[in-house]
Formats: sequence, C-alpha cells, structure tokens
Amino acid sequence: MPIGTPFHARTSELCTSLFYKDWAGYYTVCSYDTGHEREYYALRNAAGLIDVSPLFKYDVSGKDAAEFLSRVMAKDVSKLKVGQCAYLCWCDDHGKVLDDGTVFRLDDTHYRVAAAEPTYSWLTRQSRRFDVSIEDSTTRFGTLSLQGPKSRDILKKVSDADLDELPYFEMTKAKLEDVDVVISRTGYTGDLGYEVWVERDQALKVYDAIMAAGRDFRIQPVGLDAMDIARIEAGYIMNGVDYHSANSCLIESRKSSPYEIGLGWSVDLDRAPFIGQAALKAEKARGSEWASVGLVYDWSAFERLFDEFGLPPQLPGGAWRTPIPVYDEKGKQVGQATSGAWSAILKDNLALATVKSACAKPGTVLQIEVTVEYERRRVPAIVTKTPFFDPPRKKA
Repeated sequence: MPIGTPFHARTSELCTSLFYKDWAGYYTVCSYDTGHEREYYALRNAAGLIDVSPLFKYDVSGKDAAEFLSRVMAKDVSKLKVGQCAYLCWCDDHGKVLDDGTVFRLDDTHYRVAAAEPTYSWLTRQSRRFDVSIEDSTTRFGTLSLQGPKSRDILKKVSDADLDELPYFEMTKAKLEDVDVVISRTGYTGDLGYEVWVERDQALKVYDAIMAAGRDFRIQPVGLDAMDIARIEAGYIMNGVDYHSANSCLIESRKSSPYEIGLGWSVDLDRAPFIGQAALKAEKARGSEWASVGLVYDWSAFERLFDEFGLPPQLPGGAWRTPIPVYDEKGKQVGQATSGAWSAILKDNLALATVKSACAKPGTVLQIEVTVEYERRRVPAIVTKTPFFDPPRKKA
C-alpha cells in the first residue's frame, strides 16, 4: 500500500480530485483538479509546485567517491566541480542503459544521485574496491520542483540564495524560511525551474513558505499529468516508457544503449575504464541501429482522416504512453512512438519515437498509426529535432 511523501499533509488537502497514482510506493497526485489544464498553464505561464519526493536518492561519500561514480556512470563525474549537477545514465557491461538520472556534487567527497529506479543494491555491489559509503537517503529528504517563468521570482522572495547568479544545472546551499535547503537549477519541464531539497522534518514549513510567496505570482500545485505533457514538449525521455531498463527486459531487443535513446552526448568514452565502455566504443565505431527522435503530426492530414468519418479531430486529454507503430513511406515498420501529447502552447500534436537510424534525419516524413472508429489508418509525421519547446529563459 502506498505511503505519503513528506509533503502529503499539504498535497492531500489541495487534491480535490482524489486522483492519485503509486509512484515508487508513494501516493502521488496525478492532477489536483478533475483536469490538468490549469496546472499545465501554470507551468508555462506562471509557476507550478510539484512534489517529486518519490525519486530514489543515494548519498555517496568518501575519498574515492569521484572515482567510484566515474566508474559506474557513462559520464566522467570526476570533472564536476562542487556545486555542479549532471544529467547522465549508467549501463550494464554490454553498454545497455540501466537508468538515467542526475548527480549532484555537494562538496569535495560528497555526491547525491537521483534515480528513477531503486539502485542501492547495484551501487553497493560495484563499490567493493572503493573507499566510499552509500546511504539510501530517499526517505530522509523531501524534494519539490518549482517550475515555470515565475519560479525564480518566487524563490528570491523566500530564500537567501543568489539565484540571479545560479547557472543552469548548478546548485547552492541556502536558507529558506530559516530552514537549511539545497536549491538546484534543474527540473523535468524544459523551462526555467528549480528543485528544493529539504530534510523531511522541515518539509511542510518549506512547502508552506513557497506557496505563500507564490500567491502573487499565481502559483499552482501541479501533478504528474501536467508535468508529463511538459516533459514531452521538452523532449525528455522516461524510463519504462520511452526506453526500458536493461534489468527489466526479458528479451535483448528491448534493451537500449545511450546512443539509441538520445543520450550519446552524455557519454565520455575516452577516459579511465567504466562499466559498458568497450561495448559503447564498438557501437560508436559501427553506428547505432536505432535513434530517438521527435515527431510532429501533419495536422491537415490528421483532420482529413477524421473528416472521412464525419468526425472532428479527436485527441487524448493528456499525454499518452501506449506504443504506436511508425512506418516509412513504403509502408515498412521502422519503429514506434512511445509517448506523445497535444501541445497547447505550440499548437502541435507531438510524439517521442524510436526509429531506425536511417529514418532519423530531421525533416524525414514518416507515417504514424492512428485509429479512427476501430480502423487503423496512418497519417504523415515529420521527424523533428527535440526539444520541441525550448524557451531562452530555461538557461538564461
């Protein structure tokens, strides 16, 4: 049975829809209202506060911490300076992705890993010859994600952090309502945003302070449904949806390398040995079979298809996660769209897809399956570079 996060006493009061899901064993709000629209528009036009505490968190410390994390991660973590964060992935010996997440360097010998899947056992097994300690700190902290164009203004009102000088993917220790917190300029919406990390016994005080400071900026509590649309607009992949952890795959064809899911940029190949290095070097040399792409539906064709049945275009109310076949122009299946959503801010129907590398060039016209009145039909979809939505304020 799920349990409440450190912020549950507040989020449960605000969740009038009673629409929850189980995320890593915690009650998590899908949408606070009966629909997610108000929350989505808050993310894109004002600010939204999201409880992301169910993320698994591991504190890695000791004199070998940098060497150890560089050994297990595809990115060279030793290059991180104190106060920097990195988005990365980690692989098995065959170069297949186990999970993606974020590493924070808190001080010279102290790092924090945020992961989608439970990773403590795997990290511990890999640490045997290193002088490190690994703490599962998942239940120790509450984590809030404050996202949207007004997020900086809100945090400046309530914390002593110099947020005007905090670069993208860096972090700082701060006081928020006299509570010690860590604020990182990170998030999962592709917009200006921050994450606030706080000890669980001070979590409610921090939640209340942020909501009070955000009242004049039209802050809204935001659930997972609105965040899911935002992350698709941002082109962010999701474990278990857009790719599958190698640990959970029953067949080899389901496994993916970093290059196949759009994370090749996060791999530092030419350095000291790390897990999966040999396999990734070989793949880099020969080329990858698959590639991760964005797709934009041809809206005129989509409308015409529904018009054949005397219907207006019909779209899901929120993001979808059911794989849909994708074909080339000759009708051969070349991949699958794994998640998608109608983007209200871009006025486009979007999808994230895995396709054969030969079909991954931006501008390529593919065909995506659409079911109308129980008939499976196809409409054109244009391969598009992600992110679809990339406002300058995200990194400014």
